[in-house]
Amino acid sequence: MDKGKFRDILRSKRLILDGATGSNLIKRGNMPSGVCPEQWILDHPDVLIGLQEDYLLAGSNIVYTPTFTANRIKLSEYGLDGNVESVNCRLADLSRRAIERVKQKKGDGIYLMAGDLTMTGKQLRPMGTMDTDELIDVYAQQITALMKSGVDLLVVETMMSLQECRCALIAAKEIGCDLPVMVTMTFEESGRALFGTDPLAALVTLSSLGADAVGVNCGAGPDTMLDIVKIFTDNSDTPVIVKPNAGLPSLLPDGTTVYSMSPEEFVNSMKPILQTGVSLVGGCCGTAPEYISALSAACNEIEYRPSFIDRGLKSRGYFYLSSERKTCVFNLDSSFMIVGERINPTGKKALQAELRDGCFDMVRDFASAQEECGAALLDVNMGMSGIDEKETMIKAVEEVTQVTDLPLVIDSSDPEVMEAALRRYPGRALVNSVSLEEVKIKKMLPLVKKYGAMMILLPLSDEGLPDSIERKHEIINIVAEEAHKIGLDNSDLVVDGLVATVGANKNAALETLATIRYCRDELKLPTICGLSNISFGLPQRSFVNSAFLTMAIAGGLTMAISNPNQLLLTNTAFACDLLRNKEGADLRYIEHVSKFEEEAKSAAPVVNASKQASPEQKQETAGPEGTVGQIMDAVVKGSKDKGVSLTQKALEEGIAARVILDEALLPAIDKVGSYFDSGKYFLPQLIAGAQAMEKCIEVIEPKLAEDADPNATPGKIVIATVKGDIHDIGKNLVALMLKNNGFTVIDLGKDVSKEEIVETAIREEADIIALSALMTTTMKEMQEVVDYAKEKGCRSVIMIGGAVITQEYSDDIGAGGYSEDAAQAVKLAQSIMKRFNKDKS
Repeated sequence: MDKGKFRDILRSKRLILDGATGSNLIKRGNMPSGVCPEQWILDHPDVLIGLQEDYLLAGSNIVYTPTFTANRIKLSEYGLDGNVESVNCRLADLSRRAIERVKQKKGDGIYLMAGDLTMTGKQLRPMGTMDTDELIDVYAQQITALMKSGVDLLVVETMMSLQECRCALIAAKEIGCDLPVMVTMTFEESGRALFGTDPLAALVTLSSLGADAVGVNCGAGPDTMLDIVKIFTDNSDTPVIVKPNAGLPSLLPDGTTVYSMSPEEFVNSMKPILQTGVSLVGGCCGTAPEYISALSAACNEIEYRPSFIDRGLKSRGYFYLSSERKTCVFNLDSSFMIVGERINPTGKKALQAELRDGCFDMVRDFASAQEECGAALLDVNMGMSGIDEKETMIKAVEEVTQVTDLPLVIDSSDPEVMEAALRRYPGRALVNSVSLEEVKIKKMLPLVKKYGAMMILLPLSDEGLPDSIERKHEIINIVAEEAHKIGLDNSDLVVDGLVATVGANKNAALETLATIRYCRDELKLPTICGLSNISFGLPQRSFVNSAFLTMAIAGGLTMAISNPNQLLLTNTAFACDLLRNKEGADLRYIEHVSKFEEEAKSAAPVVNASKQASPEQKQETAGPEGTVGQIMDAVVKGSKDKGVSLTQKALEEGIAARVILDEALLPAIDKVGSYFDSGKYFLPQLIAGAQAMEKCIEVIEPKLAEDADPNATPGKIVIATVKGDIHDIGKNLVALMLKNNGFTVIDLGKDVSKEEIVETAIREEADIIALSALMTTTMKEMQEVVDYAKEKGCRSVIMIGGAVITQEYSDDIGAGGYSEDAAQAVKLAQSIMKRFNKDKS
C-alpha cells in the first residue's frame, strides 16, 4: 500500500488494529517463558494464525506480524541473528495466511498486515555504546526482510527512545521503502516516555521526519491516556494511533497474569478517546479478540471526525522545533526568541584549546548558562582548524543534549558534518543555513527534507552578498521555491534578514528591516538575524545592537542569534515583548531582571557581559571547599571529564577521599535522584550523573580502599533481569546507582534462571536480591524466584521493579519491596539495610 492511499482511507474510515499477541500465545498455546518467541511461533504456527484470524473476525482491519523482536540484536540472544530474513518472511507469511482465511469467510474488506518492529535493547550513545549508524542498519535489515515478505505497512511500536524511533524512520527512507510507517511510543503516568520525551516533542519530531501515523501504545489502560491522546489529536497534521493495555496486570494465586479491565470497561474508557478523532485504535497487553469486538462496535456508534484534518500545528500556521524533551512552537505573532550563539569556537581561544584536547566542559557550561539566561534555542558550531569537525560536532550534540532541553540549531557549512549531526540529533533541528550557493542548494537542502528539519534561508548566492534589496528578496523567493519543489513548505522555513554593517552601508539597518517586513507581510515567513554585524567597527556596540534589536522586534523579527549573557540585549528583548503585550511577557520580564538584579545595578556588566567572571576564572579562585562543591556540581550536571579532573585536583589539595565521597559525590547523586523524582531530570540526565559519579569514584577508590574496614559495607546485592526477559536498561541503571552508593553489587545480567539467582545469593551471603522485568509475559518469573528462595531458605530480601511492576504485584507475590525507578531503588535498599542493622543490634 502506498502512503497516499493509506491517508485517503483514514480520511473517511477509522481503522481497527489487533490486540495483544504475547499474553494470548501463552494462554492459547502455553508458550513458556525463556524461549525465543519467534521460533516458538514458527514451531506452533496454528496458534498464531488462529489468534489473528479471531482478531480479524472480531473487526480488526490490521494485524501486526509477530516480528516484534525479530531484529538481529534480539535474535542473537538465541543464536538466530543470521536468520533475520528467513524469520521475518516466515512469520509474516503466517499473518498473510490468517488474512486469507478471513477473506474466504467474510469476503472483501480492508485486511492489512503491518510489519512489526521495536527497540533492540542496546543503548545508543551517549547513554550506551551503539552508534546511530549501527542501529539504522539493524532496522534497515529487518525492514528489507519485511518488505520482501509483502507486508502492507510498517509499525514501530512500544518505543521509549525518540532517537530509536528516528533511526527506524531513517532506515526506511534510506532503503527506499515507500510503505506507510506508523510509530507509537509508550508513555508513563508522568506523561513522558522513559527517556523524558513528552507527546508534543514525539509528535513534532516523528511527523516532521515522515511518520504516516503517530501515537501511543502499551503503558497503562485507556482510562489514563486521554490527556496524552489529546495532545496528539489537538496538534497533529498526521493520523493518530492509540493502542492501550487492558489496565494494569496482577497475578492470580495459580500464577496466571490478569488485567484490571474487562472488555466493557476497556471500551467505556476508549469512547472519550474515539471522540477526539483518533484514526487507528486497537489493544495492547491483556486485550483479546473480545476486546476488539467490543471496540469495533463502539467505533460504529461514534462518528469519525479525523483529527489530522485542519487541526494540526501546520494547518493552523505554526512553526515548530523540538529536542528529545521539549518543543518550541511559535507563529508570526509569538514572543521574541533568543538563539544562544556561545557554542562556537570562533574567537574563543580557551574553547578551541579544550576542543583540541577532546574536552567539552565549556560546551556544556555554555549550554546550561545560555538556557539559564533566557535562550529559547542553542546554536552549535564546531568550525575550527586542528580538529575533526564531524566527530567534534557529533560529540558536541551528544554533550549538549544531556545538559539542556532546548532545541538545537545545527550550524555548519559542511554538508557531511551537517548530515552527521542531523542523523544523531534526537529532535527536529534548525539547519543554519541554506542559501542559493550551489553546494548549499544541492547538498544542504535535501538534508533538511531527509531528516525532517527546519532551515534558515540565507539570501546569499555564489555571486556573494546581494547588491540590492530587490536581489535579496529575489534570492529568498528562489530558495523558497526550490524548497517547495522537494516537498518542503513554508512551515519548514525561517529567513535570515542578512544584517550588514551600518558603518559601511548607512542603509544596512533599514534594508534588513524592510526584509523582515517583506517576509512577514508578503511571504508569511518567520525571520532571524545575527545582531553583531550591524555595529561592527563602532564604539559602544551594545547600544547600537540593542536599538536595532528593538526596531527589528517591532518590525516583526521572530528570533535573533545573540549572546543571552549580554543583559542589555536580553532585557531589551524581554521588555519589547512586555510592551507588545505578548502572553506571559510581564512575568517573564520581571523574573528575568530579578534574577540578575545585582548585575543590573552596575552599568559595566550590563554594557559588556564579557567582563563577568568566566567559569575558568571562578574555578581558579576556588579553595579546597570550593573544589568539593565543584565536584558535586559536575556530577549533578553529568560532566564526567570535569568531575574526574576536579576529583584529582581535590586529592592533590589534600582533601581526603572519604570527604570527597561524603560531601560531594553522595550528596550529588542524591540531588540527581531528587531531580529525577521531581521530573526536572529524566533518564538521560540520571544516567549521565550516575556515570559521572562512577568515574569520580574510580579516582578515589584506591584511597578509600586503604582506609576501608573490609567488613563495613552498606550491603551486598545480587541483581538480575528474570528468566525470559532480555531487557536490561533499568536493571543496569539500578546496578550502577547502587554501586555508586557503596553497595557491593553482583550483576548476573539478563534472562537469568531462578536457580542461578537464588544459589548465587546464598553462596555470596547477599543481603538483597533485586529483580527486574519489563514484560507482562515474564513478570510471573518473579513469583518463581520468591517461591524458590523460600524453598531454599534464602535469607535475602527480594526487591522488584520494572515497567510492568506495581506495588500491588509486589504485595501479591510476597516480595520484600518495590521501587518504580533507580533512584527509589537505592532508597529502598538503604531502608532494607537499616532494618537489617537494627535487627542485628
